Amino acid sequence: MQRKSVDFWVGLFVVAGVAALMFLALRAGNMSTLSFSKTYEITAQFDNIGSLKPQAAVKASGVVVGRVSRIVFDDKSYKAAVTMDMEEGYKFPKDSSAKILTSGLLGEQYIGIEAGGDEANLKGGDKIARTQSAAVLEDLINQFIYSKAADGKDAN
Repeated sequence: MQRKSVDFWVGLFVVAGVAALMFLALRAGNMSTLSFSKTYEITAQFDNIGSLKPQAAVKASGVVVGRVSRIVFDDKSYKAAVTMDMEEGYKFPKDSSAKILTSGLLGEQYIGIEAGGDEANLKGGDKIARTQSAAVLEDLINQFIYSKAADGKDAN
């Protein structure tokens, strides 16, 4: 009887450990917020996507309204084409804009949607025309350094 009790508790501990590892794997892969609701697909092209990854959130006013499903390089326009799966319940005007934002100073990147004022809404297969690329920290630092260097030359 003692042996069966120990086996039960060891098995329970192993199952709890596997469940914890699965939870951590889903969180690390940003897959813990999978949604099975109906979606429609829209695309947008960006000059620079920074470190945006598939499964990144698409947010409007801080609310997750979709997920990035695919990122490919368009060799005709030399831009990154980002495909987003938007939840069917959220509709946006055709003249909406998309920009790549960062949560926090060095946090995860996501796409922010700003609604426009058009009467017609985006539907499956549509493309967002107005986009703003990611702000790359290295580029901002370089601009700051070069502007300070230019100010120093003007003072002499």
